[in-house]
Amino acid sequence: MKVLFLTASLFLVCSCKNDKAVKSTPMTSSVVEKDSTQINTTEDPIDRIKKEYAALQAQLETKKLSQSKFTYDCNDEPSGEVTFYSDKNEIKVIEHFYAEHSHFSGSEKYFIKDGKPFFIFRQETVWNFDGGTPEKPVTKDDITETRIYLQNNKPLKCLEKKYSIKSDQKGKTADNIPSKEIPCNIDELLKTYQSLLKHKSQKGSIQCL
Repeated sequence: MKVLFLTASLFLVCSCKNDKAVKSTPMTSSVVEKDSTQINTTEDPIDRIKKEYAALQAQLETKKLSQSKFTYDCNDEPSGEVTFYSDKNEIKVIEHFYAEHSHFSGSEKYFIKDGKPFFIFRQETVWNFDGGTPEKPVTKDDITETRIYLQNNKPLKCLEKKYSIKSDQKGKTADNIPSKEIPCNIDELLKTYQSLLKHKSQKGSIQCL
């Protein structure tokens, strides 16, 4: 009888331990899911912006966004072209090209989410003659690129890259030229962005922005 009693007691103890192990499994899984959620919510904002930019850039390249455009000419002031890229009537990208005089041109691309720009790419080019012959002159483009990462209309990071390309240097790119971080001053760019938005329904040609 004692042997039977001890055997039964051991069986009950083992059963209780197994029940506790089974019951603890969902808790462990829940903790893992919670930790995973916390990791996702702490994603670096710059990395998130890069992903959102890449997604929109892919849509631009595959021409999945509808577009509308207009031009403007302010006589002695800048003239240019503005293109709106939209998805389901929501503007996703605004591209603004302009020229202030014969040797200068610039462009800005505003990448937008929830009505606010989250990334701005700006390129300014000044060109001059740089050698060659009267029959075949060589020109040099001095280019400045600026990349601006934003969150709620506030700059998180601004990067600048400067380089030159001559017309006789075919195939040269700036991929290997490093960018440097610079102080962010985006007040004028945000004013331009708001000015462009006011003309989102504009088509054809107007005199000035």
